[in-house]
Amino acid sequence: MKRAAGLALAAAVIFAVLVLPNHPGTMKWSALNRWPLELPVLLLGMVAVGRRLIITHIVALLLLVAVVIKVADYAMFSAFNRTFNPILDTFLIGAGLSLLRDSVGGVLTGLAVIGTALLLVLLFLALERSLRLWTAHFPAPQIRASAAVLALLGTGWAAADAGHHLEHWRFDKSPPGTAWTTRLTVKRGVEMRETAIELARFAEEAQNDPYADAAGLLNALDGRDVILIWIESYGRASFDNPLYAPTHLATLQAAEAEIAQTGMAMKSGWLTSPTAGGQSWLAHGAFASGLWTSDNGRYNAMLASGHKWLFHFAQDAGYRTSAIMPAITVGWPESLVMGFDLILPAADIPYAGAKFRWVTMPDQFTLAAYPALLPGDTRPDFVQIALISSHAPWTPIPDMVPWDAVGDGTVFNDMATRGPAPKDLWRDRDAVRDAYRRSVDYALQATFSHVSRLGNAAPLVIVAGDHQAAGFVAGSDNKDVAVHMIGPPQVLDLIDAWDWTDGLIPAADGPVRRMDSFRNDFLDAFTRPHVSAKVGQ
Repeated sequence: MKRAAGLALAAAVIFAVLVLPNHPGTMKWSALNRWPLELPVLLLGMVAVGRRLIITHIVALLLLVAVVIKVADYAMFSAFNRTFNPILDTFLIGAGLSLLRDSVGGVLTGLAVIGTALLLVLLFLALERSLRLWTAHFPAPQIRASAAVLALLGTGWAAADAGHHLEHWRFDKSPPGTAWTTRLTVKRGVEMRETAIELARFAEEAQNDPYADAAGLLNALDGRDVILIWIESYGRASFDNPLYAPTHLATLQAAEAEIAQTGMAMKSGWLTSPTAGGQSWLAHGAFASGLWTSDNGRYNAMLASGHKWLFHFAQDAGYRTSAIMPAITVGWPESLVMGFDLILPAADIPYAGAKFRWVTMPDQFTLAAYPALLPGDTRPDFVQIALISSHAPWTPIPDMVPWDAVGDGTVFNDMATRGPAPKDLWRDRDAVRDAYRRSVDYALQATFSHVSRLGNAAPLVIVAGDHQAAGFVAGSDNKDVAVHMIGPPQVLDLIDAWDWTDGLIPAADGPVRRMDSFRNDFLDAFTRPHVSAKVGQ
């Protein structure tokens, strides 16, 4: 009886690993209803091989790898609504640890890392011990031979299921049971191979830019300043999710009326971001490079390619290009190939107030401070400003203050100490969603209030969301973001062909284009005559 109980417990450990889901939507008790075809293969295989410890160690390690893949997928689905790719996403571990350290402190982060490592070691030992139990209790040659035959039959059954679902072959019906863990592991291996091939192809594609040698671009701007403002985590959810739309639409309507009084026109549309839940740089890269930087590998390949960004073309057109980046707190060597003459990270923006935990400074301060930070220059300005107040974890959230009261930022000190700590806020998903609503609303207020103050200068202003929030916050897997263009009516007439909506609220059924289309569309629209006549010459 004791031996039977031990074998049953060992089988249960392996069963739990095999049925472990990899997606938040399937992390339910119903996952236990899936019968893993690998289970009898593994157990009978262990009976067949007998006391060969090297086999149990190898199989335990493979099972541990499967667990890591599933847990990594779960984390990626929760944060970015996609699977984990080891080639592209390993760097996110460091970024995640940095965010965790800022949220809960270095000591707890260190303990979390140590605890995770110990948990993996313990899981490996539990798996190896469970497998070894099944090698130890069936010494009879006849039993081992029979187990080997049954294990081979089970392997064929599992392979039939895996090949059916991976579309290597098709049956009228899926075989009973599921080799889901095998399918997942094989699929990840195939994806890694395809990623390596894709990166090589992308690097070649990035070398072939038909606009690279075009002359006279952006002359229809007539030397007008251009300001690109990114609003963090601002997507279609602000327009169609009932948790956010009433607040955000009211703010946009009020801003529209205020901007209209300055005489500037407004048009708004939709772009599909290459990312969701984070990794804003992928959106920035697609928008300005004209290449689909849907993951960090493609982004790195784009940077290495020498491909020209929108800012390079602005430089060629006689602009001084600048990046105002309050989220940049460490070295940013990638910026050297983006086409910026001047880069102002957080350390160069003279904010004297308290940090808002991860957020270095409120958006209103960034928008109030940057004009005075740009040195005198006879060239017009082409400026990118990446705002961060609506970046997770969305606590604390600042309030708007009168613009003439912003000063050195100390007016925000009390605001920086209020509200729940991230670890407390994120225990309640409804509270997280409400904090998201309020932080995006603050960013919208700060941005469009600043834009209305620019009216007399008559620049061309582009306001864009970088990506949707994580799926459980946004309420959908949609990756569309709003983009607004504000400027003199005769300037916005040049984008009539885009069929954007007048005002700050894009039509729900308006045209949607991928974010990597913007660079070329912008070059075409603001070049006289249109660049299509010059491309390739």
